[in-house]
Amino acid sequence: MSDRAAFNPTPVLKSLPTAPGVYRMLDAAGHVIYVGKARQLKRRVSSYFQKSAHNTRTQALVSQVADLQVTVTHTEAEALILENTLIKTHRPRYNVLLRDDKTYPYIQLTTQQDFPRLAFYRGKRREEGQSFGPFPSSGAVRETLNHLQKVFPVRQCRDSFYRHRSRPCLQHQIGRCTAPCVGLISQADYGKDVRHVQMFLSGQSSEVIDELVDRMEAASSALDFENAARLRDRIESLRRIQARQYVAGAKGDVDVIALERDENLACVQVFVIRDGRNLGNQTYFPKAPPGTDTEEILYAFIARHYLGRDTPAELLVSHDMAESELLEEALSHDAGHRVRVAASLRGERRRWMAMAKRNAEHAIRARLESEASMEARFEDLQTALALDQMPERIECFDISHTQGEATVASCVVFGREGAIKDDYRRFNINGVTGGDDYAAMRQALERRFKRLKEGEGMTPDLLLIDGGAGQLKQAEAVLEDLQITAVTLVGISKGPRRRPGEEVLVISGRPGSTRLPPESPGLHLLQQARDEAHRFAITGHRSRRSKPRQRSSLEDIAGLGPKRRQALMKQFGGLKGIQRAGAEDLAQVEGISAALASRIHDQLNS
Repeated sequence: MSDRAAFNPTPVLKSLPTAPGVYRMLDAAGHVIYVGKARQLKRRVSSYFQKSAHNTRTQALVSQVADLQVTVTHTEAEALILENTLIKTHRPRYNVLLRDDKTYPYIQLTTQQDFPRLAFYRGKRREEGQSFGPFPSSGAVRETLNHLQKVFPVRQCRDSFYRHRSRPCLQHQIGRCTAPCVGLISQADYGKDVRHVQMFLSGQSSEVIDELVDRMEAASSALDFENAARLRDRIESLRRIQARQYVAGAKGDVDVIALERDENLACVQVFVIRDGRNLGNQTYFPKAPPGTDTEEILYAFIARHYLGRDTPAELLVSHDMAESELLEEALSHDAGHRVRVAASLRGERRRWMAMAKRNAEHAIRARLESEASMEARFEDLQTALALDQMPERIECFDISHTQGEATVASCVVFGREGAIKDDYRRFNINGVTGGDDYAAMRQALERRFKRLKEGEGMTPDLLLIDGGAGQLKQAEAVLEDLQITAVTLVGISKGPRRRPGEEVLVISGRPGSTRLPPESPGLHLLQQARDEAHRFAITGHRSRRSKPRQRSSLEDIAGLGPKRRQALMKQFGGLKGIQRAGAEDLAQVEGISAALASRIHDQLNS
């Protein structure tokens, strides 16, 4: 239905079943604005359209409904899982949303290899190898890998680096790798270190220490004092790690989840405890519509955060939830093992929760102070630039390239809450003369604002261009062509001495240029947006520039797939060896025909 006022829910409500399922509310433009699950679809959906009093949030939601869609499921737990999937897909404005929806990082041990590798891994759990975690952040993984490398010299290098070594690398020289790449350690001895890594990451560090103590005493008795000293150092390092990571009384896998609120701001702290080790904590700020109950936010957070991920056997929560049993059922079904959600805590678990609550309160205070600072910057910017209204949304564009190569434009977005990273965009610039920043800027702006005209994204109140009058004219031309108005255009360029605080501002429609005092909070906001756009553009440019350099010339040869390329590399030791080989030599490799060998030889030596 296109006319929101004409929507009549009665026909839809009459046809609804009493079975469990998921309902979706759509606005006049066809966008999903709310997704919910119900034990009985007919009763739950009908309640929205009854004349009984609703809170402000529900009234605003119902006033925008133009269509209803439902999906019937077998059970309410199945409906909860589907609801979670649809919310992540559509991100409706009236649901509780989680900005950070990335998967947890893991430590991956490639046990399928003769000399396994330890590595950082994020993504779907692999069947090959062994995964340890999850860890609350990538920093926690890298810190653990760093500690492990000091104690257990198991390689962490990439396989491509490992396969092509002819002498030990620097990691071997500083005692952090036993150089299996060049045969300086047997597979059996290397396997002992791998087994100790597995035991340590599985929470058996005490058993590892006992084994190392026995080996140290044996080495000492055999007068092998050098090896005994090395084992002694390992034991000391392990004990320091153990003292830092263990939580007294902890058993099994537990997540401690505390939610604290301050008016419309909600903060969730998640402490991750695995096999008795505190792996750290992560802070989340779920986006919830005003008037949402605390229990509803916590319930929605747990569903969004854990469904589709590895979930521990026990979740300790700060608030009791009416539908915790349903949540347990859905999480257990999704995880493949029993998941318990507990709010009544005693003893050690109560102390963990108090710690998580304190961290949530601290995070809220820090966030509010940061937002107050950001609010002051926006207010000062309005005054400094003599704007009619305070900006709600600032977009900043920048261009990055190296002598015209691999040009990338960036668009970063700032609101009252700070950087809105979900709205960041990059544009790979094509079809313009290398080094022509004006044309590159025009192309990026055209692509961004054509999408806006098609209904994608929001219109900025202030458009900031990294550059002077020339770049600003490109922006003016694009907005005029697309008939986009009510956007304040500002160009920001560094002063003659290119020092921070001496930036020159050119404001569209005003003569001359403007300089703000170095201590101006408004200038600090523009500098922050400009620097973030610069960083984001450079990161994209470097990534784009590196791709052709990492590409092998063998990939351009028709008929030469990955397996054949790998066979050639193994046979001849690298690209130079393949290039020096004759066509007859190339044809001796399995899978390489005479015609293909000739084509490879001609292309590499043309």
